[in-house]
Amino acid sequence: MTGASVDSLAAPLLRASDLRVALDSEAGLVRALDGIDIAIERGQTFALVGESGCGKSMTALTLMRLLPDNGFVTQGSVLLAGEDLLLLSEARMRERRGARIGIIFQDPSASLNPVLRIGAQIVEVIETHTPLRGASARNKALEWLRLVGIPEPQLRIDSYPFQISGGQKQRVMIAIALAAEPDLLIADEPTTALDVTIQAQILDLLKDLQGRLGMGLLLITHDLGVVARMAHRVALMYAGQIVEEAEAAEFFARPLHPYARELLRALPDGAARELPLATIAGSVPPLYTEFVGCRFAERCPRVMPQCPSRAPLLEEYSGTHAVRCLLYSAESRGASDVVQALRPARSPRLAASPAGASPILEVTDLKVYFPVRRGLLRRVTGYVKAVDGVSFSVQQGHTLALVGESGCGKTTIGKALVQLLRRQALIDGQALLAGQELGSMQGEGLRHARRTIQIIFQDPFASLNPRMRVMDLLEEGMVALRPEFSRVERRERIVRLLDRVGMRGDALDRYPHEFSGGQRQRLAIARALAVDPRLIVCDEPTSALDVSVQAQILNLLRELQDELGVAYLFITHNIGVVEYLADELAVMRAGRIVEAGPAPAVLGQPRHEYTRRLLAAVPRLAAPA
Repeated sequence: MTGASVDSLAAPLLRASDLRVALDSEAGLVRALDGIDIAIERGQTFALVGESGCGKSMTALTLMRLLPDNGFVTQGSVLLAGEDLLLLSEARMRERRGARIGIIFQDPSASLNPVLRIGAQIVEVIETHTPLRGASARNKALEWLRLVGIPEPQLRIDSYPFQISGGQKQRVMIAIALAAEPDLLIADEPTTALDVTIQAQILDLLKDLQGRLGMGLLLITHDLGVVARMAHRVALMYAGQIVEEAEAAEFFARPLHPYARELLRALPDGAARELPLATIAGSVPPLYTEFVGCRFAERCPRVMPQCPSRAPLLEEYSGTHAVRCLLYSAESRGASDVVQALRPARSPRLAASPAGASPILEVTDLKVYFPVRRGLLRRVTGYVKAVDGVSFSVQQGHTLALVGESGCGKTTIGKALVQLLRRQALIDGQALLAGQELGSMQGEGLRHARRTIQIIFQDPFASLNPRMRVMDLLEEGMVALRPEFSRVERRERIVRLLDRVGMRGDALDRYPHEFSGGQRQRLAIARALAVDPRLIVCDEPTSALDVSVQAQILNLLRELQDELGVAYLFITHNIGVVEYLADELAVMRAGRIVEAGPAPAVLGQPRHEYTRRLLAAVPRLAAPA
């Protein structure tokens, strides 16, 4: 944790006061932000945390004047170095974007132009907001690609977004946002798709730029380890309001709001391995609701009779620590009573992974080579060895975690196993699913295999058909792979699935673009679970989820494993998730496995230098007092 002090100037770099934003929707007027106050000093990192749908990203879009067509500011001001951005014309605001205030968007696949090379997109920012032109601008773009950790930047600069991995897309987005060295950077989940070593590199880069440029940083994230490492000050949001704000050290040492304490208890780690993670019942209420009392009352473990009818104010509790909760009003009990009351007991797992289970998946010497084509006739001149001789097995009812840097071949293994690369790559080796060779399957055999093995993709925005409603998306797999279910049975199963992944039933008639990134990921998980597979390839399934929903999903995956014996090939860069969930662990680098074994042994006593570097880069969070 930084705990560093920041020299305050007479006025903060950014001050948003009483910010209220509404969205017109079919359900009514959605009050996305309801009285937000934020002050960010020069050189300060201000972290905004909270569940998906609470208003974090809407805050960023409001500050950038990038609200959707149905959104509008009803009240408030946004002062950047004393200038109210809300009063500027759109032409003048375009001059401020990129040069004075930049943003790293949450979803790089949706933010990068798919028909422009990544170098051209960085050069565009440089030429628009700096004096550099032509070759000088291109050289500057190359420098930024190197700084954000893109391998072989002189080759990648001419690649299109679809030719690079999800983590590399995120690094390109960071380079675009930093290219003009803005005074204020808004980072909306900037390290979500990055492995821990690159994450550490990016965070160090941001801190270095802060030191050199005095850049302010609004960090929007659900990774509390990153917040603990980076932030000077933290604000916790819920249902369009800030419910707690404090210095970072104070927030993690003594969280006050029941919501804050429950979030911190939901973090996965090895210590909680045999227990279900703490979860918060229910979900964030819809923001078209006419709120009367506390917005967290329905989910609060410490709700009092007056909470549903009396709205709390954000009030100073001590020093610079403010909280919006009636528990801390004069007539309520003290904080020590609250802390004790927020520690409900958790029951251990009902069952452990079966001992001596047979393998559901056996992979031997798997190779996946992508052809490199050049010239007018597009002849093959070589191969990219994305996976180069990998062997492992996944036991029935067990979890094998694959970890490693972005681009090392983890996702390629997952796609190859579910037979999505047959026409794109040269695949060699053997992959047996329940004793049957996957690579030779065709027709009905392949259809049955896809009922047995499913995949949760890393990027839910790209994997969900934007023209299909949620009901159709979740029903599609069952229609094709589970024809024995009637339409009524399918709908009943889908409603139950939505509840299990923390989604409301009214989501069925909505489209993917109407949900936040975390909510789309929950839908992708529900779709994979819909056909009752025996093995699920989980490609970063919790990377886009906030802490409380991540806990729900991990508990759900554990429950399914205990009840049904489902196995997981879990691709992730979240070491906390590995510590909690994985039975075995394989560490990948450059297409090969460099270390493998039981997860506790590899994490506790890593032998390979690369594994040691990975674990050393993990941001850690001390438990609250």
